[in-house]
Amino acid sequence: MQLTLLKTKLHRACVTHSELEYEGSCAIDSQLLEVAGIHEYEQIQIYNVTNGERFTTYAIRAEAGSQVISVNGAAAHKASPGDRIIICAYATLDQEEVTKFKPTLVYLDENNHIINTRQAIPVQAA
Repeated sequence: MQLTLLKTKLHRACVTHSELEYEGSCAIDSQLLEVAGIHEYEQIQIYNVTNGERFTTYAIRAEAGSQVISVNGAAAHKASPGDRIIICAYATLDQEEVTKFKPTLVYLDENNHIINTRQAIPVQAA
């Protein structure tokens, strides 16, 4: 059996640019891509915390250290500069891999600086 699990996420990234006329994608500071383990051209899901939009695109590299998160092309209609978003990538694993797998969770501040990394989400209390 194959299962799809969260591979990595950039939690509460802040959109810095929204470029309607740029080739569709999401440009992400290449240092953030490296820490999160997201590959250039990898499919990503974006969840806009600010307006509730959810959409699929792919990652491209932005300049290292720039803190750029640019939502491009048609997706620019779904995110504006200043919006807080969650960027996720998923992996398909077989049953044996699932038991050993830990996601990479990267938490960002309002300037897209890393404030914390984890490999598990705390249990939600009632």
